[in-house]
Amino acid sequence: MSSGVAAHRDAKKLVRSPSGLRMVPEQRAFGSPFGLEEPQWVPDKECSRCMQCDAKFDFITRKHHCRRCGKCFCDRCCSQKVPLRRMCFVDPVRQCAECALVSHREAEFYDKQLKVLLSGATFLVTFGNSEKPETMACRLSSNQRCLLLDGTSHHEIEVAHISAVQMLTDGAAPGGRFPSPTARDTLGPSRLVSLSGTARATGMFLQYTVPGLGGATQLKLMAGEDANASRRPAAAWLAAMHKAAKLLYESRDQ
Repeated sequence: MSSGVAAHRDAKKLVRSPSGLRMVPEQRAFGSPFGLEEPQWVPDKECSRCMQCDAKFDFITRKHHCRRCGKCFCDRCCSQKVPLRRMCFVDPVRQCAECALVSHREAEFYDKQLKVLLSGATFLVTFGNSEKPETMACRLSSNQRCLLLDGTSHHEIEVAHISAVQMLTDGAAPGGRFPSPTARDTLGPSRLVSLSGTARATGMFLQYTVPGLGGATQLKLMAGEDANASRRPAAAWLAAMHKAAKLLYESRDQ
């Protein structure tokens, strides 16, 4: 893709919505796959009481809409202004207590995990039914839309076309022994679980579709060693991708 076409796709514009200023892609189709659409606000005429504490709205008790869920609350139940990057808001916006907690948790992804994904790591990559893995650097593109894999060959996987993610982990067994890597934490719309306890990410299966080709394609990433003979960057990248997969499915289920 030429730099001119890429720049056109990544171009953004400033728009004003009832919720605040947003910096959004000029072409909606090229937005981040982790993004969320603004919710429809509950109409004022349908809401005479706070949807959290049931306080009656009047001249003194004013109503406010949460910018994340669109529900109607009193000032006490919707007083926090929190960054909402998944909706591209320029400034922190008013949110109810429940939504503010979720947005605070998501901020960790944008402040930490996203940077890890953009930096990339080294993996042993196996495509389809191939028995020979290839050492490749894997990273998320700057526009967050593609996974870029570079080795002796180059591959781009559109994040929006990923249909399934399965983590491979090592778990600490009694006596300090580590069993062989086992498949855990299958991610999908019906089951989203976290890496926890002694589990450490060692690899990942990805299933995705390629436009114009029938059926799904699979690949396996196994943590490789970096220039310092360490697998830690790859393990951190896998953990970050685990979080990214959750946000991806949440965006689709919206």
